[in-house]
Amino acid sequence: MAIFLVQHGKSLPEEADPKRHLSPEGAREVERMAAWAQRQGLHVGRIVHSGKQRARQTAELFASMLHPPGGVEERSGLAPLDDPRPVVAWLEKEDAPMLVGHLPFLSRLAALLVAGTPEPPVVSFTHGGIVCLDSRGEGSGWLLAWAVTPALVE
Repeated sequence: MAIFLVQHGKSLPEEADPKRHLSPEGAREVERMAAWAQRQGLHVGRIVHSGKQRARQTAELFASMLHPPGGVEERSGLAPLDDPRPVVAWLEKEDAPMLVGHLPFLSRLAALLVAGTPEPPVVSFTHGGIVCLDSRGEGSGWLLAWAVTPALVE
C-alpha cells in the first residue's frame, strides 16, 4: 500500500494575505505536479488536507487532475505542530491516501512511519512536491518509495 505526502504549494506571505492563499507561482507548480501525477497514472483513493487555505487549494488542484474516488476532505490533526501519532491509525486503513499539509508535521509523520520515531527527519519536503511511502506489510513499517519535486517536472 502506498501513501502520498504533499507539502502545500508556495503561499503568499502572511503580511500580504492573512489567509495565506497559494501564490501564483505556487499554484502553477502544484498544477504542474498534479498533471505529472495524472500522466503517471497515480491512483489516490482520497485526498485529506489540514483545512488551512494553502493546503485546501493544493488538495483541490491535485483532486481536479486525479479524481480520487474518496474525494477531498478536511481533517483535524494535520496542522503544522500537531502530533503525527494519532494519524497513523486511520492512515493505515485508507486506500492510497494523499495527505496535504505542512512542515514540520509531514516531516515528523514520515520519520515516524519509516523510522518509528518522529525525529530526526528521514526525507526533505519541497513545496508542492510528492513523497511516496510504501508499506512493507502489516506491522512491518514503511519505506521511502520515491519523491518528486516541481523542479523535476516539466
